[in-house]
Amino acid sequence: MTDCGCEKARRDLEEYLRNEVCKTEHSDIKEHLDNCPGCRDEALVAQTLTDVVARACKETAPEELRDQVLARLRAVQATH
Repeated sequence: MTDCGCEKARRDLEEYLRNEVCKTEHSDIKEHLDNCPGCRDEALVAQTLTDVVARACKETAPEELRDQVLARLRAVQATH
């Protein structure tokens, strides 16, 4: 077993969560997270934030608000 260490795990955490590290690094980081509560907690926070942002990006404004914003933008553009 090779433990990649906290520094490497934390440095590569974002890429790991997006599955952007090679398989060898992925398994090393996963092993580290499985055995290090501090890094595992940090990974959980990062994953939760990523999930919340992804959900928020999928939401849309109510039609009425969207129409008001577009009308205001058109009014501003017309005066310039």
